[in-house]
Amino acid sequence: MVQRFARLLLLSLLVVLEPEFLPAQDASSQPNLMDMSLEDLMKVEVDSVYGASGYKQSVNDAPASITVITADEIKRYGYRTLADVLRNVPGFYVTSDRQLSYVGVRGFGPPGDYNSRVLLLLDGHWINDNVTGGAVFGTEMPFDIDLVERVEVIRGPNSSVYVANALLAIINVVTKRGRDARGLEVSEDLASYRTYKSRVTYGGQLKDGVEWLLSGSYYYSHGPDQLFFKEFDSPATNNGIAQNSDSGRFSSEFAKLSYRGLTLEGAYGSTMQTDPTASYGAIFDDPEARARIEPGFADLSYEHHFGSDWGYVGRLYYDNDRVLNTDPVNESAYGGASHVLNEEIASGQDVGASFELSKKLPGGQTVVVGSEYRDNYRQAQWDYDEQPFALYLNSHERSSLWGVRAQDEIPLGSDLVLDLGLSYDHYSTFGSTTNPRAGLIYQPREGTSVKLLYGQSFRAPTAYELYYSDPTEESNPNLGPETAKTTELVFEESLPRNFRLVASGYYYPIRGVVEGETDPATGLLVYENAGRVDLRGSEITVKRQSRTGIEAGLSFSLEEAKDLRIPGPLTNSPRVLAQANLSVPLFGKKVYASMDAQDVSKRRTEAGDYAGAYWLPNFTLYSKKVLKGWEVSASLYNAFNRIYGDPASVAHAEDIIFQNGRNFRLKVTYGF
Repeated sequence: MVQRFARLLLLSLLVVLEPEFLPAQDASSQPNLMDMSLEDLMKVEVDSVYGASGYKQSVNDAPASITVITADEIKRYGYRTLADVLRNVPGFYVTSDRQLSYVGVRGFGPPGDYNSRVLLLLDGHWINDNVTGGAVFGTEMPFDIDLVERVEVIRGPNSSVYVANALLAIINVVTKRGRDARGLEVSEDLASYRTYKSRVTYGGQLKDGVEWLLSGSYYYSHGPDQLFFKEFDSPATNNGIAQNSDSGRFSSEFAKLSYRGLTLEGAYGSTMQTDPTASYGAIFDDPEARARIEPGFADLSYEHHFGSDWGYVGRLYYDNDRVLNTDPVNESAYGGASHVLNEEIASGQDVGASFELSKKLPGGQTVVVGSEYRDNYRQAQWDYDEQPFALYLNSHERSSLWGVRAQDEIPLGSDLVLDLGLSYDHYSTFGSTTNPRAGLIYQPREGTSVKLLYGQSFRAPTAYELYYSDPTEESNPNLGPETAKTTELVFEESLPRNFRLVASGYYYPIRGVVEGETDPATGLLVYENAGRVDLRGSEITVKRQSRTGIEAGLSFSLEEAKDLRIPGPLTNSPRVLAQANLSVPLFGKKVYASMDAQDVSKRRTEAGDYAGAYWLPNFTLYSKKVLKGWEVSASLYNAFNRIYGDPASVAHAEDIIFQNGRNFRLKVTYGF
């Protein structure tokens, strides 16, 4: 670990280089965001951070620890998905079972968790599905990463702002508008493992204010020709070699139409990913093992400001999500056929409405009140064998929720603000819950903030946890919500020479964690509110973003995540995380050479062993002005071909699932 930190520290020394030691820049080039100091950038972001309180707010003023990733950064560092973005956020780490991407936050990331403890928003619309409560961060996203204007990452419990799921963090993805588009734009990717991706986007703005953005993407990856799994190393299972069993494809469509404060937005995605790991007892090396994920939504919102004092945001929405898992299984040991296709389907639909009214009072006080109602009118689950047909689960449930919330930003002086929030939510499945939030924000001088934060949040039990049952598992409709409280101290400081320092320390007690337990009466698996988890840690980030276009950063996170019932760390919980990034403009800011790296310490597995620590550097060369209309980037991921793996879930025979070695991507974009 010391050697890896030394590498990161060596790379980060470039952050403090004076401009004269760096490539000469064209002083006559037009100013843009990358020409601004970090202090100037923070002022730009004043009008672009919504997720912390549900309305426009400065990063410095927001009652939370926040990271913002811009579209420019996404291009510079060659991020392919939202999962790639989050790998580089302090306190976050991402794992994969070669089908889905899972996000861990501050040491808490149970394998196979469906991401149900993180709330994913797309332009303020809730993306988590209503059956598993899960969110999608990899290629299964219903939108293309190229459409993202910025990603706002808000750490900590936030149920006083949003309904449920915001137990650990909120990820609010803000998409581009029609005015941001370059007319007609096409993009092509070519990558390792016979991977191809195409995108066509068309957008614009009329003089009367009408804006539109239409986009469609298609992706295909053959995947590695062979993958070896030692748990299946026998002649009966092809000596542990899965051949041509890691392919995937997706398509997504996105549309956004707006006129003044009225916006109509919708997205649909369809992803099919094969499973080389033989999860859930599937037959190993069978190409029919696969998952299909189909998220979709439509959202109509209206935002209006009445003078400089009043503001209103209203929203109507519809969601339709479907997940289909196909597992070929051998049932000959039970008197059945040796090859049977088992299908598990989760299908959810909901409609809802929300509103928010804000008022600026004399003296700088801002009061916000809001309410939301959601009708989950379809929460269906099936589990059956195709031939011969055998039905194990046929669940059709319905639930609803509604909540009211209020916030008050109270200036206590020229340099001190008290931010208060309170929510009341009622669920048809378990009843009511009340959650407060408080933040005391001290700003003794411009560029400096000290935040003392307290928050309380909850995660409602999902339909999957409440109602799923089969011959090995029983339902538990009496589950209650998980609850989390946090105390956090955040220090933010703008330093000379365009440095920015952010340091924080936190304590999260999470109670009633839903975990699978063995029912002593039946011997079956059942979900119970059995877990008691404590998260403690600290994070420190240093960034520099100079007027010459240099961008660099280094962050360290020390995490202690424990289940109070058992000794040792939580499964898949790194003790130490580190991230580094460096981007340097070349040839008059027409080309950018960038590097990002992640250092993840060892993590405990389900079997009590450890997945080894790893250090992964990625390199990207990005050009946007060499030829008019063209953008070209070339990326090398896992550049040193590091062998590393992630802890597997209980659904796998494997204890550790190894990930891809060195791979590349070449991307070309042209705007007409």
